Amino acid sequence: MAEKLADANCFPTTPQIKNVYSAWANGGWGMVMSGNVQVDVRYLGQAYDVSIDKTLEPSWTPVSPGAGTKSFWDKSLAPSPVPLDFGPGIISWLTSTCLFGTPKEMTQADIEDVVDRFVYAATVAAEAGFDGVELHAAHGYLLSQFLSPKTNLRTDAYGGSPAARTKIVVDILKAIRAAVPPTFCVGLKLNSTDHQTAGNAESKSELSDALAQASLIAETGLDFLEISGGSYEKPSMMTGPKTQSKRTAARESYFLDFARELRTKIPDMTLMVTGGFRTRQGMEAALAEGACDLIGIARPAIINPALPQNTIFNPELSDEDAKLYAKRIEVPSLAKLFGARAVGAGYEIKWYTQQLHAIQGSD
Repeated sequence: MAEKLADANCFPTTPQIKNVYSAWANGGWGMVMSGNVQVDVRYLGQAYDVSIDKTLEPSWTPVSPGAGTKSFWDKSLAPSPVPLDFGPGIISWLTSTCLFGTPKEMTQADIEDVVDRFVYAATVAAEAGFDGVELHAAHGYLLSQFLSPKTNLRTDAYGGSPAARTKIVVDILKAIRAAVPPTFCVGLKLNSTDHQTAGNAESKSELSDALAQASLIAETGLDFLEISGGSYEKPSMMTGPKTQSKRTAARESYFLDFARELRTKIPDMTLMVTGGFRTRQGMEAALAEGACDLIGIARPAIINPALPQNTIFNPELSDEDAKLYAKRIEVPSLAKLFGARAVGAGYEIKWYTQQLHAIQGSD
């Protein structure tokens, strides 16, 4: 989750961010993972993201907090110049054109710079005393774009096949592993294939490619894979997919079917599934089945920061009463009318961001 609580220099120094993490630290969670930490202050996911940037000169930041950040009209970087598609209609077109535009295809030098920045950020985290890092290769972010044949149209060493599209991720993971202590945990968040329960030829091809890529990623010495899904074009990480198998619905997880497929391909990999768990029974069933090893909780943790203590592991609550709450935000009628998927998803993000900002810390 992105907290949007960094200071003007993209540093995690605000009292609000300390409140959030002190509340979670005392909530009984087995592991607390931070929100997005950008590796380049010029290309933030959104305003007030935390960023670790080796080119940011600390002595200048009090003078010009905006220095070094990307201009509104600058092009973002991507594996290929493929614009976002938010659906039909003028609102969707304006959102894609004005807010995102058509990205600039990355050069070899750009790619090497990105690799270096990821490695630098990981070493800073290790030196700061963190137990590990997770690379974000889901939800339409840069590494996810490289993995996808829809956004990676390159014909060089970084595109053209599932293995080539995985190269930048593999390069980053190997370089991080070589730069950090052996006890430092390195994980990766991977997209579940969109609509992979549909069973059509396209979804089967996507599933085959994703499994092949996951196998290559696992060979880097990765400690765990987190399965999530969606992008700003198809934001199932915020709203859930429209199509679910009955078995997936029974297990409450949006992405558990894909985790089952991964388990058969890389049986020794520690798998974490995030998305849709709403009861103690559902989580226990997923773990008992062996489809995953870790359960990720996001939105319910905002509503109830002490969820493990007062609900999940509370012996006084029956299984029927041990439920996780997450509010579904209704998409505005205008967004539905104009087909603006990202606008509707944005309302849900905004609501949960407001709830996160209201969390009070605990000593």
